[in-house]
Amino acid sequence: MTRTRPRADAVRNRKRIVAAAGEQIARHGPEVGIDEIAAAAGVAVGTLYRHFPTRTDLVAAVVAEYVARVADDAEAVLARVAAGARAADELTAFLGRVAETAAIHRAGKATARTLGEEPADRPCEDRGAAAVSAVIRAGQSEGDIHPDVTLADIYLLSATAPTGQSPAALARWLVLVVPGLTTRARRAPG
Repeated sequence: MTRTRPRADAVRNRKRIVAAAGEQIARHGPEVGIDEIAAAAGVAVGTLYRHFPTRTDLVAAVVAEYVARVADDAEAVLARVAAGARAADELTAFLGRVAETAAIHRAGKATARTLGEEPADRPCEDRGAAAVSAVIRAGQSEGDIHPDVTLADIYLLSATAPTGQSPAALARWLVLVVPGLTTRARRAPG
C-alpha cells in the first residue's frame, strides 16, 4: 500500500491550527473554545476536527511543537558552545528564553492533564535533554558551571520560573539564579 503525502493546503491548515491554538490558549487559558481556535486559524471547525479529532490531540500537537522548538534551541546552544561560546552564558540565555515562553505552554500541558493525557514528544525531548546535558558538561569542564549542576536542576528551574511575572521580574530571577548554576559571583543588575 502506497502512502500518499498530505496536500500542501492540508499541511498549511494544520500549521495554522497549531499556531492559533497556542496563541488562543495563551490569551484565554486552557478553556478556550474549539470554535475560537478554528476562527483564529481561519479554518472551519470541521477542518480543525479532521486534523485533531479531540481537544487532547490538539493540545498534544501544541505542546509537541513547543518541545520541538526548545530542542532546536538547545541544539543551537550546543553548536554555539562547540564553536567557542561560553557554556554558562549560553545556558543562562537558554534558561531565560525557556522561562519567557513557558507560561503559554504550561497552559497547554495543564489542559492535556485535565483530559487524562500527558502529551510528550520523546524524540524531541530526548534531543533537547542531550544537548542541554552536553552544554552543562562543557560549562563544568570550563570551570564556569558548578560541578553538581544537572539536567534535573535545569528542569526544576524551568518549572519554577516566575512565568506570570513582568519581564523585569524574570530578569531579576535570572540574576538570582545564575550564581546557583555558575561559579561566578552575583553581579548587580544593569
